[in-house]
Amino acid sequence: MNPRVVVVSRRSELDELLGRHGTRGAAAYFLKQRGRDLVEVEARHQALQRALTKVGSAIPVDWRRGRVVREDLSRFLFGPEDVVVAVGQDGLVANVAKYLDGQPVIGVNPEPDRNPGVLVRHAAGTLQSLLRDGPRTEDRAMVSATLDDGETLIGLNEVYVGHATHQSARYSLRTPEGGTERQSSSGIVISTGTGATGWCASIVGDRWAAPDLPAPVDPALAWFVREAWPSPGTGTELTMGLVSGSGVIEVTGESERLVAFADGLEDDHLTVGWGQRLTIGVATRRLRLVVG
Repeated sequence: MNPRVVVVSRRSELDELLGRHGTRGAAAYFLKQRGRDLVEVEARHQALQRALTKVGSAIPVDWRRGRVVREDLSRFLFGPEDVVVAVGQDGLVANVAKYLDGQPVIGVNPEPDRNPGVLVRHAAGTLQSLLRDGPRTEDRAMVSATLDDGETLIGLNEVYVGHATHQSARYSLRTPEGGTERQSSSGIVISTGTGATGWCASIVGDRWAAPDLPAPVDPALAWFVREAWPSPGTGTELTMGLVSGSGVIEVTGESERLVAFADGLEDDHLTVGWGQRLTIGVATRRLRLVVG
């Protein structure tokens, strides 16, 4: 059976505006009130459509095809023989990664003048040769968070644990070295090497003596507590470190409702109740990212 190429994208900003406001005129008025121009939004929409058209024409005619938008990823069934083509920003690769299990991912950048291209490394025009010649892949480490009832969450960039509104969260933290501390903070970010260029990078910039961040392929994680609050009942000694190999950090909820979500997808989260334990470590699953 020939492979299936599954093309993943987000709805463009123009599509979202038309869905909300109904007409181009209403969308243009909405943007104008915010100092923006519909011409820019339409240009970005056209860039995405051109990339999607090129991707579609590059797929061999005897291969099967699939198409899914980001908001439907949780309801889409990927097959083991699939080749996934993510057309959009770098974050789209992270969004799709958690739903895969070994399928190669080709990131296509429709706007190289706007997107850094850390994960979407390829131009749409190169897809045909990548599919024909067999791409070179790189296995990226991922992070997993598992509740004591077995429910699990997977992320490519990072997992956030804390209050749903990012206000003070109370919990007990246990580090891989065995240290424990009750804390009140605005949450914990546990990042892979891939995520080290994202949210984690902004945290590290404000930390003195922060640990060296792992490389994207390293089976290791970096973790940081955000804004730990000192009080008679909570400490601030354990605020950053590394997790490697089979090591884990454990977070036990001391609030009625904490959440854990991966890669910024807040709607797809685990709920950590009072006394529930969440274990975070390097995932056994890895992302096969096409790099050349």
